[in-house]
Amino acid sequence: MSAGFPLSRTDRPVPESERARILAEPVFGSHFTDHMASAAWTAQDGWHDRRIRPLEPFSLHPGTAVLHYAQEIFEGLKAYRHADGSVWLFRPEANARRFARSARRLALPELPAADFLAGVEGLIRADESWVPPSDGERSLYLRPFMFAADPFLGLRPATQVVYAVIATPSGSYYSHGITLWVSDRYTRAARGGTGAAKCGANYAAGLAAEIDAREHGCDQVLYLDSEGEGTLEESGTMNLCLVTSGGELITPALGTILDGVTRDSVLTLAAGFGLAPVERTVTLDELRRGAADGTITEVFAVGTAVVVTPVVAFKGEGYEFVIGDGTPGKQTTTMRKHLLDIQHGRAEDSFGWMRRVL
Repeated sequence: MSAGFPLSRTDRPVPESERARILAEPVFGSHFTDHMASAAWTAQDGWHDRRIRPLEPFSLHPGTAVLHYAQEIFEGLKAYRHADGSVWLFRPEANARRFARSARRLALPELPAADFLAGVEGLIRADESWVPPSDGERSLYLRPFMFAADPFLGLRPATQVVYAVIATPSGSYYSHGITLWVSDRYTRAARGGTGAAKCGANYAAGLAAEIDAREHGCDQVLYLDSEGEGTLEESGTMNLCLVTSGGELITPALGTILDGVTRDSVLTLAAGFGLAPVERTVTLDELRRGAADGTITEVFAVGTAVVVTPVVAFKGEGYEFVIGDGTPGKQTTTMRKHLLDIQHGRAEDSFGWMRRVL
């Protein structure tokens, strides 16, 4: 156990039989492990009270700042069991860096990368029995988060902050090719806004758009830019990638979208699949024309939870179109398998992305 996050073990763990039942068919975000990591920050004392402790509810004053002003950020990463029983994280250093960037944007204190890693790894060690077996696509999803804890009504940066990490066993997020609803009613972010930060307010603001998507028979929403130029940004919980007949892997440029760890990984892997990675502006008109004339052959979405998920169709107000023949593409399927194989230890990690915990 990390010396920075000492362990206080629970005396009421989930029974082994119940844990086995959950791990057999884990549902993302539905069940939680026995422990949590936590730390506190105050303007006077800085970071302190680091520990791994039993999972338990927070007790918050009704005036706690996060409940009124949404000063909060979070991360998402996974731990993977390999065939030899060892447990690994995928690129946690990248999550630590993004967590710090999000903190700066939301005027929260930056958590040192060493503390980010120690808290995550300490929780995995305490709850190793919750990491699913190495077969298939199961993993342990970890959710670090931080929020303003001041009991204070007034708009100012927090002087008291709580940091925590919780974990939930996870299976496949989507088990099929998905259809996206192109929203012309809602936007996710604007220049100078919080689109590049991973904060809860971004996702809360997208729930109405997600309802729209489901009412139109779609799995998720695709946002366009906020300036009315018709450029693609990202999906509700995912970055977007396009494969062209000319051998390019195109993804919308950063700025108002999240700098996804999986997005970056896929761009790095592209050359090995004969694809040239390109980050640039893509318009909805270009996407529609490319789908019609075959210059855009595949589309997929990427993220920690969804890995690489094929997008087979799009719908919008008064139109709909499919990509290719409406089934998951070969490049998408191959890249998904290769990334999962790296994460689960079934393929060589030539980029040094995996970090061993146990």
